[in-house]
Amino acid sequence: HVQLVESGGGSVQAGGSLRLSCVASGYSGVCMGWFRQVPGKNREGVAGFDSDSHPGYADSVKGRFTISKDSANNTLWLQMDSLKPEGTAMYYCAAELAPCRHISGVASALYWGLGTQVTVS
Repeated sequence: HVQLVESGGGSVQAGGSLRLSCVASGYSGVCMGWFRQVPGKNREGVAGFDSDSHPGYADSVKGRFTISKDSANNTLWLQMDSLKPEGTAMYYCAAELAPCRHISGVASALYWGLGTQVTVS
């Protein structure tokens, strides 16, 4: 049974930073990433690791967000700097990305967390 639990969301002013965490239980693969969704819009892949454990980013966050992981503790992080109001969304941790490639080419994932809200004003 795979469970993904996100934390670290909150409210921040534009230009600020937040660090999201995702603790994975029952999953030890490499294909993990972060997505975000605003009500009424499609889900967007933000950052993720491909099958070679290379990090990849959406163009909209490149240079501002950093994805990292601690495989020993099954934890995934997303450091978000220089946040913009358009970054306001529910952020989801995902595992077993499909396909397991650069996040821009990921259609979906097998496992999802419940999400953590990020609000940038």
